[in-house]
Amino acid sequence: MSAAGIEHTRVGPKSEALFEATEHQPRARVALSAALAGEPSHAYLFSGPRGSGKRAAARAFAAEILAAASADPDDARRRALLDPSPHPDLVWLAPTGAQHMVEEVRERVIRAAAYRPFEGGKRVFVVEAAEAMRDESQNALLKTLEEPPEFVHLILLSSDGEGLLETVASRCQTVDFAPLPAEVLERELATEGASPDEVAAAARLAAGDLERARLLLSEPGRKLRADVERCVTPALEGECGGAPWKGLLDRAKAVGDDAEAVAREALEEESKAGIKRSAKDISDGAKRAGRRRRTEILELAFELCAAWLRDLAAVAAGAEEVVFNRDRLDLLRSQAQGLDPAAARRGAELVQETRRGLELNVSEELALEALFFRLETLLA
Repeated sequence: MSAAGIEHTRVGPKSEALFEATEHQPRARVALSAALAGEPSHAYLFSGPRGSGKRAAARAFAAEILAAASADPDDARRRALLDPSPHPDLVWLAPTGAQHMVEEVRERVIRAAAYRPFEGGKRVFVVEAAEAMRDESQNALLKTLEEPPEFVHLILLSSDGEGLLETVASRCQTVDFAPLPAEVLERELATEGASPDEVAAAARLAAGDLERARLLLSEPGRKLRADVERCVTPALEGECGGAPWKGLLDRAKAVGDDAEAVAREALEEESKAGIKRSAKDISDGAKRAGRRRRTEILELAFELCAAWLRDLAAVAAGAEEVVFNRDRLDLLRSQAQGLDPAAARRGAELVQETRRGLELNVSEELALEALFFRLETLLA
């Protein structure tokens, strides 16, 4: 029997959702299957990049914990797997903005963990983007992590381990999720309706993140890639006087505004449903969601810009087989003519240096202006 067959047998037919969620994460599958075969730990930290399957694995793992403690396992599992889930003993907390609200962590996790299950024998609390909890919330959660009721299991999901306090991480059993290989992403994206070359490009530009790869194949993702090309091309031609970087800022702002509107509507609906929130809480939460999404798009734009310059260096050096932007080879060949590969590589380094500098609250527009004029001097 193949290794996959052995693992599938170990997981069992009732854990099909867990098997599917961890199909490309063999280490995580073995760890979680072993936990279900015995007594699951009271606290887990699912650590790994976005899009690596942490969220789906957490839902499937929580469903198995609840099913094992239920008089009707199949029904408990079915309800727990729904998203959003109507199962009263599955609490799923995701940030509505850049950070989790302190009171929401206290009310929905810390205080709620003291109450016995509404049905069955277990309760599961999942905190998505755990690194987005403020230090105050993380410190408040320590006692629950150290001494939870015997019927409580906590699952923290994190894409940025540095954002979690060591005292929090050390009290959890860590389950690592690796970035998905480009070949796996290509198979997952094959039905997206894009050309094979565009799928190959998205899979490589996404750096193992399936969600990001799907974004790159969407209309907003295609427009963002075009914005990046419209920024790099003037730098190569010595024509940055038209401030091409403003298109990136406008794109990020538009996406952020959309995210703010969606978050505001969700927070208002929750407020109508009985969750206590003031008008200021709703406004602040919606603005944080918008800023967070805007920052994510800018981060992606920087990474796409660095990848383009990296690809120019590869083409100029005669190494087209390692190019990420495989659907743009003709343009890359044209731009790479007579280009010094070392200069293109240095340009990619400048992009990454500028991206890191934004973490120090530098003006985004000034930082982008300085970056592209430096690239113009280096490359034109």
